[in-house]
Amino acid sequence: MTRVVFLLVPRVHLLDLAGPAQVFSTAADDGLGYELAYVGEREDIPTAQGLPLRATAQLPALAAGDLVVVPGWRSRSLRDNGGLRPATLEWLRAHHAAGGTVASVCAGADALGRAGLLDGRRCTTHHDLQDELARRYPRATVVRDVLYVVDGTLVTSAGIASGIDLALHLLAVRHGPAAAARVARQMVVYARRNGDERQASAMLRHRAHVSDAVHRAQDVIDARFTDRLALSDLASATGVSERTLTRRFTASTGLTPLRYQQELRLERAEHLMALGATAESAARAVGFQDARMLRRLRARSAGPGPAGSASAGPVPAGPVPAGSGPAGDALG
Repeated sequence: MTRVVFLLVPRVHLLDLAGPAQVFSTAADDGLGYELAYVGEREDIPTAQGLPLRATAQLPALAAGDLVVVPGWRSRSLRDNGGLRPATLEWLRAHHAAGGTVASVCAGADALGRAGLLDGRRCTTHHDLQDELARRYPRATVVRDVLYVVDGTLVTSAGIASGIDLALHLLAVRHGPAAAARVARQMVVYARRNGDERQASAMLRHRAHVSDAVHRAQDVIDARFTDRLALSDLASATGVSERTLTRRFTASTGLTPLRYQQELRLERAEHLMALGATAESAARAVGFQDARMLRRLRARSAGPGPAGSASAGPVPAGPVPAGSGPAGDALG
């Protein structure tokens, strides 16, 4: 029996806790031998969402095969969480030194840093906290914009829902991908994501603008990015001319409508290939006629930054590569 012990800090985020707890609880129901425990420095733990929790205030003795998970909490900065007692930090250090696995979700990485576990190691956290984590623990290597990072028996993940990805990964390592897939299906999780996938989808990265027309156009493309979309229909749906839409879209997002659609397709294709699909099948699944255009986009997006991330810089309208439709007439 493997114990999964969640260390709860005041103002813990419910989904940081509930996501991985559900994974291991479902695995236990499947007979994989997990027992869950919830501990804290006090019995009554307030959550960021207002629902009170009850924890055990006594830290348990652990075996090397046990897992400790520190979910994240809400605070204005990582240093503003009420702190953890020296005895609690020593408990984390001792478990890791004995060969035990210690994991964190979101701001929980700060607890690992306070225990000295991030020194000389790769780690990650929520994209809003990455800079502060790097400043607080300069001996750590903060990997930016990924879902989770595994460095030996230290596992850190990004914010909120990425704790599910982390927990499914740990299940796959211990019991094989088929067991993790069964748990994912029972949880109605679409698919287990790779750790190096970006924290924020392309559907979110280009929404930091105030143009209603562009948001409406993005809504259409987001819903139908695998389809061949006429620019005239897209303009009609947004209530502006084709020329105005293209100009506003590029000014607001740094991309033409075509390049935005291509970025969505590329991101989805990269995800499918990470799950084992061939380039050809992934290309067809996202709307390309064959893999040639997908290969061109992957080559164009290669360079600094996470693998598979498309450039967000301005792109001239220009001729559209073969397989993507006439320029100014249709999207992919």
